Amino acid sequence: MVAVAVLAYFLVVALGVVLVVFPGYRRRFISTLLGALSNGVAPVVKVGSRCSSSFRRTCESSRQGLGGLGLFVSSKPLLAGSAFFLVVAPSLIALTLRSPAVFDFSDDGQIADRQIAILLEGEQLVPPAPLPPEVFTTREVEMIRPDVINASRNWTLLDQLFTQRLLVVFKLMKERHGYDMVLIEGYRSPERQARLAEQGSHVTQAGANMSYHQYGLAADSAFYRDGKVVISERDPWAMKGYQLYGEIAEQVGLTWGGRWKMLDYGHVELRRKGVLGRDVVQ
Repeated sequence: MVAVAVLAYFLVVALGVVLVVFPGYRRRFISTLLGALSNGVAPVVKVGSRCSSSFRRTCESSRQGLGGLGLFVSSKPLLAGSAFFLVVAPSLIALTLRSPAVFDFSDDGQIADRQIAILLEGEQLVPPAPLPPEVFTTREVEMIRPDVINASRNWTLLDQLFTQRLLVVFKLMKERHGYDMVLIEGYRSPERQARLAEQGSHVTQAGANMSYHQYGLAADSAFYRDGKVVISERDPWAMKGYQLYGEIAEQVGLTWGGRWKMLDYGHVELRRKGVLGRDVVQ
């Protein structure tokens, strides 16, 4: 459908350029069009004849016009090529730069990935069973998230729409790529946010009530492998997982922290206008 539309656009623009730049062709085109309209519907064409009698003059005029155009192209190839490029360039640039859409913003508002659209519109997904607290107290986890043992992993405190989108991400990470996801932290109280902000900008750049965590619209996640939480980005397996996680999260309309200046690969959030005074990460 896109190719047909681009071709139609090209033909219309090309015809318009020819009619504007070359007055002679414009007069012939108008004359031909008026002649065709005045003759009405053409009679049956005889076998072996190239034109019916009622359109003989029209065909002759068209052939003369094409011959003149061919003569112009052969005599001035550089000018003709430049004009052709100017006509074709917008369509070629649009096709070259066109990237796969995350969302299809047509009237039906469907998501480009049909499986994701079905999951979001279908039966409500159920959060996974909570993991034992001790899996969040390993040396690896504490080195990266030292206070994560006190973080909330209560799914019921999260926004319902955000929860469903995050669960779709978890489901597709398992089904498509074999990664088991685990929620590290969901809802974060203003008091906890303030304590984290006091630790410095390397922990968070958002103060109390200035993070989507406080509104149940953000979550930090990691991976679960062989009974352990894998959170380190130095693990090539985990780093690959974070990239896949970010791609799927963006496909369901979430903002991924892996694209921020202060990288936060496990963080996703569902941004809403009016929730924060400004869009603040973490």
